[in-house]
Amino acid sequence: MAEMDTSGGGGHKKGPGVKKSKKLSTRVDLTPMVDLGFLLITFFIFTTTMSQPTAMKLFLPKDTEKPEEQNKVKASGALTIMLSKNDAVFYYEGELAPDGSNFKSTNFKEIRTIIIDKKKATDPKDFVVVLKPGPESTYKNTVDLLDEMSINEVKRYAMVDISETELMLMKATESASGVK
Repeated sequence: MAEMDTSGGGGHKKGPGVKKSKKLSTRVDLTPMVDLGFLLITFFIFTTTMSQPTAMKLFLPKDTEKPEEQNKVKASGALTIMLSKNDAVFYYEGELAPDGSNFKSTNFKEIRTIIIDKKKATDPKDFVVVLKPGPESTYKNTVDLLDEMSINEVKRYAMVDISETELMLMKATESASGVK
């Protein structure tokens, strides 16, 4: 705690009849204050909660071995979106035409209006978006497209591997438009 030094000065008087007052010295012991500080620090460390990692929740359907038990989608309600390198986005509605006439390219700024227009034109129970990231697409673009699904409140979407035909159409379109 604190203590006071009450010992006499021990010096001699300067002159006759001069009374010298005692000088009192104070000394504060800070050891209990340091102990209290460490107790408070440990208390706050033990009682705090660590930040939870933020992750996107994906609800995936169960895998089935029988094809008749799989989820079926009407071709008219499907919108397939494919991602490529350099932020290129390709899409088609319904099934891919054999000649690739319904295969179109766009960018991330216009894909939202395409999703909204398809959602308005389709029955909600039939509307599904199929996401197909290409081998050269970035993780950021895939997350951005998943964010678009949340923003546009698309309830049914699936992430699928890209087929060879779609990959060839993407490369042909990229080479024709000069995407490097």
